[in-house]
Amino acid sequence: MMKLKDEVKVALVGPCSSGKSTLRKHLLAAGFRNIKMPTQEHSYVKDMWQKLTKPDLLIYLDVDYPTTLKRRPHIDLGPERVDIQNDRLSHAREHADFYLDTSPLSPAEIGSNVIQFLESKILEM
Repeated sequence: MMKLKDEVKVALVGPCSSGKSTLRKHLLAAGFRNIKMPTQEHSYVKDMWQKLTKPDLLIYLDVDYPTTLKRRPHIDLGPERVDIQNDRLSHAREHADFYLDTSPLSPAEIGSNVIQFLESKILEM
């Protein structure tokens, strides 16, 4: 039996400024209700995303360093901090059901790509 949008557990992970919070708003507007953001980028426990959320689907949003500076010019974490976050996210990146580099995309494009993926996966559930 196919799951409904509001039944699917979705976890969003990625480095700071990759678009997780904005994507969450798009997903809520599209009818997805069970969305978790386990802040994996801040945890030394590499599989925290898995332990905390137990998602049906894991979405990994990525972003390059120059784009983080454009999106949040007031917060420069530095390239070393980005490397640390990428290391902390390595387990999630390896296990992601969907990977999206958000660097060249607008918020609407990010939302559209992820919603299209989720809706196609729901049909398989």
